[in-house]
Amino acid sequence: DPMTRGGNLTEITYFILLGFSDFPRITIVLFAIFLVIYITTLTWNLGLIILIRTDPHLHTPMYFFLSNLSFIDICYVTSTVPKMLFNFFQEQKTITFTGCIVQNFIFSTMGLSESCLMTAMAYDRYAAICNPLVYSSIMSPTVCVQMVFGAYMAGLSASLSQLHALLQLHFCGPNVINHFFCDMPQLLILSCSDTFFVQVMTAILTMIFGVTNVLVIMLSYCYIIVSIMKITSAKGRSKAFNTCASHLTAVSLFYTSSIFVYLSSSSGGSSSFDRFASVFYTMVIPMLNPLIYSLRNKEIKDALKRLQKKRGCS
Repeated sequence: DPMTRGGNLTEITYFILLGFSDFPRITIVLFAIFLVIYITTLTWNLGLIILIRTDPHLHTPMYFFLSNLSFIDICYVTSTVPKMLFNFFQEQKTITFTGCIVQNFIFSTMGLSESCLMTAMAYDRYAAICNPLVYSSIMSPTVCVQMVFGAYMAGLSASLSQLHALLQLHFCGPNVINHFFCDMPQLLILSCSDTFFVQVMTAILTMIFGVTNVLVIMLSYCYIIVSIMKITSAKGRSKAFNTCASHLTAVSLFYTSSIFVYLSSSSGGSSSFDRFASVFYTMVIPMLNPLIYSLRNKEIKDALKRLQKKRGCS
């Protein structure tokens, strides 16, 4: 229950996550769809990680980044979806104050780390296509580990600063979140403190992570396009473009959906449209990422064939 701390200030100890409770007729349908998406996301991403780890042909920088992307996506969906699924059939759709803050922290860390990892992957494609002769020395195993570590650290440090600012706020009621997870815009609406500092900080972090990463990715692709145009054979051009197409698709989906949802929810809007749009970038994209990278990817297909052969022999 709400708890009193010092004086008359009543502090919230739990929140109510409304989720999709305004659609009682299709509760079971939504639950089934989200459960299938979650299981599929875990299976595909975990499968991709295992395939990359076990096949020596895939021990390259590109697939090292890809296995980390799959790991981030697993943590990303797991920070919000199990709680949402659990709440579907609960009379009281509650989450503790601590649970809410932790959920927001993990979600934010993974989202920001993914943004940085996408940038590292763009740089990897740039090095592979624009500097193929020195690629192995530019993207040495040590450099790859440092880049991935840097992506995690950047996401973690930004989320820690956000967490610190969030913990300075007071929540004295109401405690109803019209969403399926503890998203920052919804938490700021419920705070009875002045949220100006947190809003400015969130905007700065969005600029640093969003704008900087997008600019680096766009710059990498400008160089990549120029290099591809210089390739004389059509087959060579096609091969070079194919190695980038998956990453470009994933990046476009990730950023356009994130920007769209955050622009609509920064005004505090938590309409059913906003919630369904959030499903797209919190659940659908992590499910699609392994598919995007595997569908047109000859190396992944070959690795799967080798795995089938191994199983056939054993």
